[in-house]
Amino acid sequence: MTPSPATAGEEAGGEPEHLTQAARRQAQVDPLAGLRAPGDPPFDVYLTGTVFLDIVFTGLDSAPVRGTESWARGMGSSPGGVANMAAALARLGLRTSLAAAFGDDHYGDYCWDALAQGEGIDLSASRTVPGWHSPVTVSMAYEGERTMISHGHEPPPEEPAPDCPPSARAAIASLTPGIRAPWIAQAARRGTRVFADVGWDDTGAWDLAGLADLEHCEAFLPNAEEAMRYTGASSPRAAAHALTAHVPLAVVTLGAEGAYAVDRRTGETAEVPAIEVEALDPTGAGDVFVAGFVTATLAGWPLADRLALAGLTAALSVQEFGGSLSAPGWSEIGAWWRRVQSLPAQNPTPLHRYAFLDALVPPHLDRPWPLRRAVPTIGFGRSA
Repeated sequence: MTPSPATAGEEAGGEPEHLTQAARRQAQVDPLAGLRAPGDPPFDVYLTGTVFLDIVFTGLDSAPVRGTESWARGMGSSPGGVANMAAALARLGLRTSLAAAFGDDHYGDYCWDALAQGEGIDLSASRTVPGWHSPVTVSMAYEGERTMISHGHEPPPEEPAPDCPPSARAAIASLTPGIRAPWIAQAARRGTRVFADVGWDDTGAWDLAGLADLEHCEAFLPNAEEAMRYTGASSPRAAAHALTAHVPLAVVTLGAEGAYAVDRRTGETAEVPAIEVEALDPTGAGDVFVAGFVTATLAGWPLADRLALAGLTAALSVQEFGGSLSAPGWSEIGAWWRRVQSLPAQNPTPLHRYAFLDALVPPHLDRPWPLRRAVPTIGFGRSA
C-alpha cells in the first residue's frame, strides 16, 4: 500500500507549522478521551533529555565531497534531540511534560517558544541556564540517509535536583549502558509505565546487565541490530523473544520490513509490515515510532494495532525533513487514510489492517494530499 509521497523539503509555502496552542488543540484527536477520569495524573507522558537546535539541509544529490562546496535545495530549523519525541507525542494528542535544559541564547529562546507555544508541551520541569549555549546539530539528508555534525557542552548540574519526575501515565527513557537514571525507578514506583529505547553501545560490550534500569520498564524498543547484539540471537524475532526474559514487552523495529513485538504477560506476538514510502529524511523516525506505540498502548489498543500506528507515523515522518518538523499529527494521519482508500485497485488486506482509523479520525480532520508544510526558520520577525 503505497500512497503518493508528500512533496516537502523545498522552501515552500503552506500551513505554518508552529500553530498556536488553541489552534492545535482544535485540530487534535484525544486518543485517551474515553479513559480520562478525575484524579488522573496531570500528564500522559513525561520525558527528559537534551534539546538541540537542528539545522537540516535537504535536496542534496550526494554526500558532500571534501574540499568542495555543496548547495542544498531545502533547509529548515527546529528543536531536535529529545524534542523530536516530545513533539511527536504532543501532536498525537498526549499531554506531554518535558524536562530539559535550554540555553539563554537566541537558539534556546527559539526552541523553548517552538515547544511551549507551538506544540503545547509543558516545560514547567525545564530550566534556562544562564551563560550556557544551546547544543546544535547540522543534518544533511541525501539518498534516504543522513549525516549529522553536532556541538555542545553538558549543562551545569541543576541545584537542587528534583526528587521525582511529575506524575504521569507513562514515561519514555533512553537507557545508557552502565549508567542508572534514578528518576526511572522513582517514576516506576509511583505507577508510571516506563517505555525504554537505547542508543548504539559505543563500548562494544552489548551487555544487557549494563541496562540496569530495564528492570523498571514495561517495554523495550530497540532496533533489530541492537536487539540481536544484546541477546546474541541470530534473528530479530528470536531476539525479541529473548528480551522478554528482561522486560514484559519487547518491540523490535525491522526497518523496511516493519516491526515485531512479543508480550510476555499474554503470550501474544504481532508483526506488521512497513508502509512503502519515498523517504526524504529519516531523522527522528525512530522517535516517532516510539511515540505512536506509546500513544496506542495508553489507549489500550491490541498489540498489532499499536504496531500499525507506530509504523504509519514513522512512515509519514520520513516523507518530511527534520526531526520535530516531520512528526505527523492526526490531520496528516487522516489525510493519508482518506487518500489510500481512494486509490483504485487497492488490495483490501492492507486496508483492513488500518481500518481502526475509521473510528478514530473524524472527517473534519481530513486534508488534501500530498501535504506541504511551511519551513520554520530563525530570524523572521513576529507577526502582530
